[in-house]
Amino acid sequence: MNRKMNKHTFQSWIRNFKSVCKQLIIPFTIFQAVRTVLFPTTFDVLLLTIFIATALVYHYELI
Repeated sequence: MNRKMNKHTFQSWIRNFKSVCKQLIIPFTIFQAVRTVLFPTTFDVLLLTIFIATALVYHYELI
């Protein structure tokens, strides 16, 4: 049962995933910033950096 992946279905799935990420990255970043201010650990700082970078990528539409 080898079925080929429908190119249009795949692109729709990726568009949905990107839009969900776009909507959720700012609340996650704010939550992580508050958490980093209250309990700063190396992991929290790295995660906040990743969230900020992802938010900037979505803001400037680099993907």
